Amino acid sequence: MEKQNFTMPKEFILLGITNRPELQAPIFVLFFLIYITSVVGNLGMIILTKIDERLQSPMYFFLRHLAFIDFGYSTAVGPKVLINFATNRNTIPYNWCAIQLALFIFFIISELFVLSAMAYDRYVAICNPLLYTVIMSQKVCWALVTIPYLFSAFLSLITTIKIFISSFCGHNVISHFYCDSLPLLTLICSNTQDVEMIILVFSAFNLVSSLSVVLVSYIMILVAILRMKSAEGRHKAFSTCGSHLTVVIVLYGTLFFMYVQPKSSHSFETDKMASVFYTLVIPMLNPIIYSLRNNEVIGALQKIKKNLCKLCI
Repeated sequence: MEKQNFTMPKEFILLGITNRPELQAPIFVLFFLIYITSVVGNLGMIILTKIDERLQSPMYFFLRHLAFIDFGYSTAVGPKVLINFATNRNTIPYNWCAIQLALFIFFIISELFVLSAMAYDRYVAICNPLLYTVIMSQKVCWALVTIPYLFSAFLSLITTIKIFISSFCGHNVISHFYCDSLPLLTLICSNTQDVEMIILVFSAFNLVSSLSVVLVSYIMILVAILRMKSAEGRHKAFSTCGSHLTVVIVLYGTLFFMYVQPKSSHSFETDKMASVFYTLVIPMLNPIIYSLRNNEVIGALQKIKKNLCKLCI
């Protein structure tokens, strides 16, 4: 058997978002504000849903994990992007690149399945309200987040290992602002057919299966809402689903734009813009969406505000 010529670069060069020097400072400020808002919003949501007694239902259990995931994958990408802007040195060490890719894959896949678990939770709450606490027990809730975490970790490790045991043959310029699987595959000079198949098959499975759960859940919810005779009941049901549905539309819309577009129109430039949106903007928007459209979260925030004002006085 012929021995494979394995080449491991010491570091990768990231082309970044733009090569125009006059845009570096404004983009750094914008990304810094977006990332700080994301960190504060998601950590705040985690703490709020943990300490407030009114936010201990399964819905807020899943929301807490969604906030953890949003914090995770924005942090896997955001700080390194900001450092590169600040130092004007767009490089990332080989091992850091592998870690960044593994973390990003883990968190983005986890988000898809946690969102589908949240859709199922809303279906049970609206269609089986009397059995809600029985069906959505603590064990079931933990199973609905633990299984996606384990599956995401497995897929993340196998994809990352497959890519980083390949030969880069001295190629180390990544046409992106972080280490993503598709730009890395273009640098590999050995056969990438197996890892491409893994990415294609599992990406299709993850998108289709998680979205199917969401669609079926919302079809059943819509049928249940249309059968309601009370206008107040319909409004309440719609309001409990509004935030989640908004988050789902924004995330899946971005992912489908990036991964389902025709190959002829596919370019890394459009990928960069879409990636900025789902790695930095969406994690910032999610806690804002859930805060603005949820009376219980608003009430919990107002309670904390009053307590802080009392301490100040």
